[in-house]
Amino acid sequence: MSQDWEERGFTGGHNPWVVAMTVTLATFMEILDTSIANVSLPHIAGNLSVSQDESTWVLTSYLVSNAIVLPVSGWLATRFGRKRFYMTCVAIFTTSSFLCGIAPNLGALVFLRVVQGMGGGGLGPSEQAILADTFPPQKRGMAFAMYGMAVVLAPAIGPTLGGYITDHFTWRWIFFINIPVGIVSLLLTTRVVVDPPHLAEARRRAGRIDYVGLSLIAVGLGALELVLDKGQEEDWFVSSLITSFAVVSAVALVAFVVWEWRQESPVVDVRLFRNRSFATANLMMLVLGIALFGSTVLLPQYMQVWMGYSAQQAGEALSPGGLVVIMLLPLVGRLVSKVDARWLIAFGFAVLSAALFHMTYTLYPGIDFRTAILMRAFQSVGLAFLFVPINTIAYAGLPAEKNNAVSGIVNLSRNMGGDVGIAFVTTLIARRSQFHQARLAEGVTAGSQTVLARLAGIARGLEHAGSTSADAARQAYGALYRQLVQQAQTLAYLDALYILAWFSAAMVPLVFLTRRVKGGRMGGH
Repeated sequence: MSQDWEERGFTGGHNPWVVAMTVTLATFMEILDTSIANVSLPHIAGNLSVSQDESTWVLTSYLVSNAIVLPVSGWLATRFGRKRFYMTCVAIFTTSSFLCGIAPNLGALVFLRVVQGMGGGGLGPSEQAILADTFPPQKRGMAFAMYGMAVVLAPAIGPTLGGYITDHFTWRWIFFINIPVGIVSLLLTTRVVVDPPHLAEARRRAGRIDYVGLSLIAVGLGALELVLDKGQEEDWFVSSLITSFAVVSAVALVAFVVWEWRQESPVVDVRLFRNRSFATANLMMLVLGIALFGSTVLLPQYMQVWMGYSAQQAGEALSPGGLVVIMLLPLVGRLVSKVDARWLIAFGFAVLSAALFHMTYTLYPGIDFRTAILMRAFQSVGLAFLFVPINTIAYAGLPAEKNNAVSGIVNLSRNMGGDVGIAFVTTLIARRSQFHQARLAEGVTAGSQTVLARLAGIARGLEHAGSTSADAARQAYGALYRQLVQQAQTLAYLDALYILAWFSAAMVPLVFLTRRVKGGRMGGH
């Protein structure tokens, strides 16, 4: 490898920031697509004449194929050439987006979302590997900051944008908007992205296709995604279907690790986990995904169900948090080259944990819009100090030819963390709501003076609003029950936030299991 690349990174003669902007464009589009469809599901169900439950396969199908491609993307990029693989992914994603937009029925839409997920799964890891090669180690933090903006901002604005498009146009436009972005990305990538010399050597050493490894990881991750996505809906292990998929996933993934560990040219280089810093970085990225996506589902849901916000308004409450991240990430990118990355991560998880604990004292049905914005903004300060330093530690000390493998595994950790976080939050809220409702109901007895006084107060209010005495008395019981359910659900949401806070706090001491990373010593070649 040339001294020129060691000092400046491999850019193929192009400005490295042009390369960074080019690859970030498609990745932002792909990450946006994972969240933009959520709020459109009722419209898709109605337009295609299917049930709400059936329409969720539009999300599940994408997540399953996306998860399968993520870990093997590094091997595919090495085997077929990273630029060629990246452009193929953009082309598949863009073409399938158009076809999703014109899908005539649910079956066609689900199949095309599988294809779209396969294309989208290779974009994030390829971009990270391209950035790692384009920028020298001492400038890698700023490059990862740009990627971090896409990763954090896209899920924040996805529900808002999806709600706006669906309300003002049609759900089909959530797919059509990908087309111009994909075309521009392909044109720019053709001109400015170049594979570095070390990839040619890695390609020669790639070996034959490991069909056993590919099959095991496809079955294992596909089954795991179905378990996480459908578990709560099917009541988890009460369902024989979920139990069967969980067993299949566990057996396939264990067999995959054992098989790949013994392969000379593995599909996923699981031996990277022998590096303590890399293994710890992936665990921290998993927890970051749990906290980020878990809270991103929890807060809008609470605002819509108990505060009466529309999907667009709930998204607007989250969006300023994304702006906080955008403002802080360039600072974090600079600090990574000057400060031990472990201290930045410890600070980030400490702030994230404090913000989540703060929400447990602040969240209640009567909070105003400004308070909701500030809660998310506080949390976003911690998020901004995590993504770039964790990525920096993941690549530290590993040879450049491993960049493709590192990026695939790190992105899988973040995505699986998101899936686990969403499954965890939805399940915990459902279970703890039942628990708190039963506990609260124990104190609500017909002869209780407190209950009678509460019913009388509600009835008087209803009478002042125009109801007759008889109607007001009946309606008061219904209103009291709604208040009990609301209190029970609020306590369940607080339980979820409390546990997410402890998950984040547990990462602070764990950071120091990694090696010190600072400045130009952050990467090995």
